[in-house]
Amino acid sequence: MLQAYFLQNSIEAGCDEAGRGCLAGPVVAAAVILKDDFHHDLLNDSKQLSETQRKLLEPFIISNSISIGLGIVTEREIEEINILNASFLAMHRAIRQLSVRPEHLIVDGNRFNKYQDIPHACIVKGDAKFRSIAAASVLAKNNRDRIMDDLDIKFPMYGWRKNKGYPTKQHRKAIAEFGASNHHRMTFNLLGISNQLDLFHKQ
Repeated sequence: MLQAYFLQNSIEAGCDEAGRGCLAGPVVAAAVILKDDFHHDLLNDSKQLSETQRKLLEPFIISNSISIGLGIVTEREIEEINILNASFLAMHRAIRQLSVRPEHLIVDGNRFNKYQDIPHACIVKGDAKFRSIAAASVLAKNNRDRIMDDLDIKFPMYGWRKNKGYPTKQHRKAIAEFGASNHHRMTFNLLGISNQLDLFHKQ
């Protein structure tokens, strides 16, 4: 069962990101402060939920939250600061969007760059342990999926509506055939081989 709080009697925000392991597209993060009485039987780590379940949960999370923030870091920013720092930056941007300042943060994972003077706790697999992190994982995943679905309209050859930019066999095959788009992360190993110097932007 998901826990309501890490630190009781505080305004606590859960934070998580989506898209860190992708070959294309941005990193999207969410920060969520839930109401005390929040409960939904479906809520879990977004990776354990179907797309239908995540879409069902989203409006419930939004209507039963005190505040929600979203943060996006673009592909080019990822190239400049690396994916780990991009993940932290996306979460910082999400926290900044909260209309209520949290007194404590709980962050999925084992590392985080401190945000201002707000204390935080890093929790490995936190999206499967705490409600607010699970809610953040759902919102981050849904919002990033919508971005990739929109990009798929312009770049249907990569199958982003299905793979969402993750390194599937089909995605890498399409990169090898069509080249990389301007939404691919060129510092990543796009082809899954040791040398991708011949890979270039065709789009």
